[in-house]
Amino acid sequence: MKRLCLALIGLVALAGSAAAADLSRPAPVPYYPKAPVYVPYSWTGFYVGLNGGGAFGNSSWDSTGNRNISGGLVGGTIGYNYQWGRAVFGVEGDIDWADINGSTNNGCPLGCKTSDTWLSTVRGRLGYAADRFMPFVTGGAAFGDIRASTPGFAAASSTNAGWTLGGGLEGAITQNWTAKVEYLYVDLGKFNCGLNCGAGLVNDNVSFHTNILRAGVNYKFY
Repeated sequence: MKRLCLALIGLVALAGSAAAADLSRPAPVPYYPKAPVYVPYSWTGFYVGLNGGGAFGNSSWDSTGNRNISGGLVGGTIGYNYQWGRAVFGVEGDIDWADINGSTNNGCPLGCKTSDTWLSTVRGRLGYAADRFMPFVTGGAAFGDIRASTPGFAAASSTNAGWTLGGGLEGAITQNWTAKVEYLYVDLGKFNCGLNCGAGLVNDNVSFHTNILRAGVNYKFY
């Protein structure tokens, strides 16, 4: 009987030690996968790109009045953006081959034509960074050729400097590639083509104004 009591006491002591060991062991920590860290898009950097679109506007000659002009253009772009908070400050330049023209027979039976074969702008840009989208306004200098011609007469042309103003929306496709749509109003002023216009006025002034709607893609360097 004494041995049986001792055995029972030993079993109770052993069970107590095992229970105490289980209680001292920390519970396993549940695993929660980490959420990916979101990094806001940065617009800062140099970029190059391509652009293309259409144009419509008007040209006026002193001798023959107004005529509508229209056509297309395509070319290259280079620029730089600097983002400060939500504001994006940039400078952009482009040069495009253009085929923008229009003619009239008003006071000019053979047809008096105004045309432009290239157009370039150098502009500042101010944008608002809504993460991967950036609406912007833009303005600066514009350069191009104004050509006045009448069949049977020598054509007259002038490389003119003027101004441009507009705006648009640009969006990031990837970290490096962006796409944009924009509108520009371009005024290249006027030039005096004299008798070379073929309309008969010694002081015949020719003006050029156009609206440009175009799209583009840019590659941004980091």
